[in-house]
Amino acid sequence: MSRFSETLTGYAKYKGSGHWAFVLHRLTGLAIVLFLLIHVVDTAFVYFWPAGYEEAIVLYRSPLFGIGEILLVFAVIYHALNGLRIAIFDLWYPEGWEMGFAQKSVVWTLAIAIILWIPAAVIMGQSILAHLGG
Repeated sequence: MSRFSETLTGYAKYKGSGHWAFVLHRLTGLAIVLFLLIHVVDTAFVYFWPAGYEEAIVLYRSPLFGIGEILLVFAVIYHALNGLRIAIFDLWYPEGWEMGFAQKSVVWTLAIAIILWIPAAVIMGQSILAHLGG
């Protein structure tokens, strides 16, 4: 088995809530980087290819991209809160890494992220529906 497939298999095996927090943290980080890359490139279109920029804006106003933006907001909120949790445990509260407390903190981090995300998701979802004429 190749090292790459071993790595993917390792990510897929359930190893507890901390493992899923690790995976979700990495995925949300990648989503944010992908968004920033796309954002920088399409913003450069304003100068280098104005017609392409206009096409991109039309595409970004589609419902599919609206849903992507809603998910991006969750990614930013979760990534920030989980990063804060990790920093607190690493810098000031190393006892937080103990199994029982760490598992609870993962659940609390996800719960707080969802609670903070829901109002934004509702507002953004209403905007998508209004754009569709619903």
